[in-house]
Amino acid sequence: MIKIDNENGTVLLVNKPLKWTSFDVVNFVRGIIKVKVGHAGTLDPLASGLLILCTGKMTKQIDNYQAQEKEYTGIITLGATTPSFDLETEIDAHFSIDNLNETIIKAAAAELTGVLQQMPPAHSAKRIGGERAYLKARRGEQVEVKPREVSIRKFEITGLEFLEKSVHVSFLVVCSKGTYIRSLARDLGEKLNNGGHLTQLIRTRIGDFQLKDAVSIEELRAQFPKSSI
Repeated sequence: MIKIDNENGTVLLVNKPLKWTSFDVVNFVRGIIKVKVGHAGTLDPLASGLLILCTGKMTKQIDNYQAQEKEYTGIITLGATTPSFDLETEIDAHFSIDNLNETIIKAAAAELTGVLQQMPPAHSAKRIGGERAYLKARRGEQVEVKPREVSIRKFEITGLEFLEKSVHVSFLVVCSKGTYIRSLARDLGEKLNNGGHLTQLIRTRIGDFQLKDAVSIEELRAQFPKSSI
């Protein structure tokens, strides 16, 4: 049974479905409980996993939750790039994978740990001139983004699948607030003098909050069948 405390507020852990925006989830829960709802850290529509929602008085804690360490698993595909660094846009360049092997890939990942200056994607939710960057990028406009300092505590390669024209790199990343895993995929490709883009992403942890403890949209619908989403 999912308990919502309308008087004191609730911290609700939700497993965001693929292709839903973070706001879709917020809107869904807001329609259920009819009080103020906010989320502590955006997930891209093509990512799934842990989303922390705060309701009522607990929305005052959002900044604290956003600042906590994040953990992700997923797949980076080497051998091709996309403008958005993920599957939102089509492949724009291909690269030979003949020079890639397990040793080289793991060494490159190790170099992408620690405190780094990371360039956010042009296709991101960052505001530039009062507008989301991805809106400008989708119109084909030039988007000027600035590097930001992030911390990558762990970038572990958990599996490699060598295909004819690409390599699927399974990973686990532990990182600071503000890290773009899409950018990390791009950076891994560049470290290898190749190309990389993100093809799967799941957020598994925020601070001490775990994905395994999150509820699904289906569970919420079952308990609150009057929701319109």
